[in-house]
Amino acid sequence: MKCRHCNEKLEFQFLDLGNTPPSNAYLKKIDLKKPEITYPLRVMVCNKCWLVQTQDYTNAEELFKEDYAYFSSTSKGWLNHAKHYSDMIIKKLGLNKDSFVVELASNDGYLLKNFVENDIPCLGIEPTKKTAEVARNLGIPVDEVFFNNEVANKMSIANQKADLVIGNNVYAHVPDINDFTKGIAAILKTNGIVTLEFPHLLKLIKYNQFDTIYHEHFSYLSLYTVNRIFSKFGLKVFDVEEIDTHGGSLRVYGCLKDSKRAVCDNVKSKLELESNAGLQNLNTYEGFQTKVNDIKNSFIQFLISAKNNNKTVVGYGAAAKGNTLINYAGIRPDLMPFVCDAANSKINKYLPASHIPILNPTVLKSKKIDYLVIFPWNIVNEIIEENQDLIRSGTKFVTMIPKLNIQ
Repeated sequence: MKCRHCNEKLEFQFLDLGNTPPSNAYLKKIDLKKPEITYPLRVMVCNKCWLVQTQDYTNAEELFKEDYAYFSSTSKGWLNHAKHYSDMIIKKLGLNKDSFVVELASNDGYLLKNFVENDIPCLGIEPTKKTAEVARNLGIPVDEVFFNNEVANKMSIANQKADLVIGNNVYAHVPDINDFTKGIAAILKTNGIVTLEFPHLLKLIKYNQFDTIYHEHFSYLSLYTVNRIFSKFGLKVFDVEEIDTHGGSLRVYGCLKDSKRAVCDNVKSKLELESNAGLQNLNTYEGFQTKVNDIKNSFIQFLISAKNNNKTVVGYGAAAKGNTLINYAGIRPDLMPFVCDAANSKINKYLPASHIPILNPTVLKSKKIDYLVIFPWNIVNEIIEENQDLIRSGTKFVTMIPKLNIQ
């Protein structure tokens, strides 16, 4: 395989998580007796452009199907994050009824609804049918398509160039990152900007966040690599911020390369931080597999010990993160009888491969739970706050990243 960005031959393996189904391939009861398709989940690092990427075994159409089950509005934390971002960027750019905003992978409208409420014209690009339908019901125009350079050129011809292009947690999901970036440049107005948010590779390595690796995430990104990709396709990063989503993310601000916007000092300082952390050194990527195996083994040992002591352990959050951990560890319902999730699209279905049932969180009120494993650790405080009754009944909360923690 060659690098998706620079076409260099990939020879250095970062992580091998075995063979698993796509992390959002939730099952109905009728599916449990059918074969499941699994794909190798291996991650390589390019030692030329330093793009960390999954090996090519799947395509976007297989991963983001009509019944794709991730709805951003399920999380109050995400709604708050989207509201704060929208308020900030509207004020920062002076957006109004004469502006035009495009969001790439707009999901269920959790973010663009803030622009609609402010009478700012906008368009969502969203390939998954069910989430797009929810957004339309909020009054948000949505094109149900995978964004690429061809789509961008059609938008440009249709006079749909944007003052602001938003891509929150989509850049890592793109199989052809070059074509996608070229498309961003094509729909920006002369003075338009793009903001992208993505989990920071530096934090993934530092805090053992291997459960953010799954087939739907084709890339694991640093500022260095994004800056390089932008430059290749007529863009430049002029500002960058650290944000706390997904255990530590970057928000990059980009514009056309010929723009008069000056590059802020914090771009240089962030690039220096990454360099000093060794993100352009293969030695940094060695040994990560061992750290991941240690977490996997501690998870298995915890579950077996709990079972031997007649303790009940269940999960919270039928999240992609959880599926990565559960399937790599080989966990089945004998060790974890169910997980809970607030998303109606997941309730009464089953996790892929493990076949662990997904139940409504209300079931927690009627059962004695000794340990609740919180898989979406990035919203752990939100989940604990919503389950104060469990604390009073003696339930302990468990997270596995960056290591086993019981509170």
